[in-house]
Amino acid sequence: MTGASRLAARAAQRMGAGLVTLAAPSPVLPIYAGSLESVIVCPCDTLKSWQSLVSAEKKPALLIGPGLGIGKDCKAEILTALEANRPTVIDADGLTNFSQAPDVLFAALHPACILTPHEGEFARVFGVLEGDKIARTLAAARRANCIVLLKGSETIIAAPDGNVIVNRNASPWLATAGSGDVLAGMILGLVAQKMPLFEAAAAATWVHGRAASLHGPGLISEDLLDAIPAVLGKILMPE
Repeated sequence: MTGASRLAARAAQRMGAGLVTLAAPSPVLPIYAGSLESVIVCPCDTLKSWQSLVSAEKKPALLIGPGLGIGKDCKAEILTALEANRPTVIDADGLTNFSQAPDVLFAALHPACILTPHEGEFARVFGVLEGDKIARTLAAARRANCIVLLKGSETIIAAPDGNVIVNRNASPWLATAGSGDVLAGMILGLVAQKMPLFEAAAAATWVHGRAASLHGPGLISEDLLDAIPAVLGKILMPE
């Protein structure tokens, strides 16, 4: 799914990441290279080349999942990314790949990770947890020993230490394909600038919702990318 990772890469740029690299298999490299003029598109066809890329010191933060696909090789790539011990956002297929073996994922996670599931992905990885949405997200954060962001009309961001933020400014227009990929990229963009992970997840979620509200009806995920600068401008350069 080449659209998902392109949305995420653009979102990271819009949030201020100065240099974004997208890794892709050679057969689909032209799709990315022809549409992401200011993103470095890197061919990555082996686990060894992926390991070299994610362990490079100039890569301060990683995002894995959007458009990745499902399979044994994908699992190996996710685990290799986690071994690099970089701040890492894991979304979409990065979570679904472990629906049959969540303990493998939990064993590999570290405190500098942010998981960004919607309800379906959350259930696949964490199963049925008791309590309301806040209690379930907090239990998941403690189980994974990292930040968990459970998306929805109310998005819950929870940390293992018990900190919780409830974001209620989600627009109904966000119920469109790709909006979660944009959010994951936005979080990455802030984490890459060394914003603390919990605050980065919360800030990106708020900006994401505000961008959707500014656009209004007819929103598609590409529109969020164009609306991000206006939201950031009002925050950073108030009149």
